[in-house]
Amino acid sequence: MPELPEVESLRQLLEASLIGRIFVTASVREPRLRRNLPPDFPAMIAGRKIERLERRAKYLIFVLSGNYRMLVHLGMSGSLSHRQGVADAGPFNPRHDHVRLDLDDGSVLVYNDPRRFGLMELYPDADFARAIELKDLGPEPFDGFTADGLWLATRGRTTAIKNLLMDQRVVAGVGNIYASEILFRARVRPTRRAGKVTRSEVERIAAITPEVLREAIGSNGTTFRSYRDSNGEPGRYATQLRVYDRAGKPCLICGELIRMVVVGQRSSFYCRRCQK
Repeated sequence: MPELPEVESLRQLLEASLIGRIFVTASVREPRLRRNLPPDFPAMIAGRKIERLERRAKYLIFVLSGNYRMLVHLGMSGSLSHRQGVADAGPFNPRHDHVRLDLDDGSVLVYNDPRRFGLMELYPDADFARAIELKDLGPEPFDGFTADGLWLATRGRTTAIKNLLMDQRVVAGVGNIYASEILFRARVRPTRRAGKVTRSEVERIAAITPEVLREAIGSNGTTFRSYRDSNGEPGRYATQLRVYDRAGKPCLICGELIRMVVVGQRSSFYCRRCQK
């Protein structure tokens, strides 16, 4: 699933090419996404100018003219690509091009999603703050996420610290890949009970979280299977991962073999010597 770095990288790329463009027409080939697209979606979005692109957690937000916003989530396998023509599909399988938005300069914005777990939804500005997807999100890692807040969230908790770090109510946007990387750098084992993590460890986690995410954004995120940016290019951060997906390989710090354990039904990777 694309996490915060992938969505922020996508936002930055799309911002450079889409601001000021107008949706001329829209066509929906497959409306059955996470929630069905309504029949009037093409009519509602046609003629609206893209004024800004924002991000909240793992959600991309198109700020449109006429006091509307479009919320986009890529789900497990979705991609949003800005193409110069119908044939400019690059690595995308056209069978999974579910939504096409034609722009006033002749280019097209295409939502491609093999597994159809993604989301595209239009909201009037007055209703946007009540969008259920955004209702319980915690602070952004770069704005409002603090050691004090994380410390309070861990107290008395028996859940694994990795699960807590992935809890979108605690910090918005951190997912499985980056939680493993953050905890490795913080030298904290992902299976530790959150309530047993010390204050100094919490401070390391809080400081390292934005560092790891900024590094990943600088490399357009991580691609293992399907994620592509708006130009159809994979993320480059996979080559910089220190533990994720490296089970059986030597730790880059101590040489101990990286181990894999399931935490909260997700594969987690750690070094038993470096992480306590």
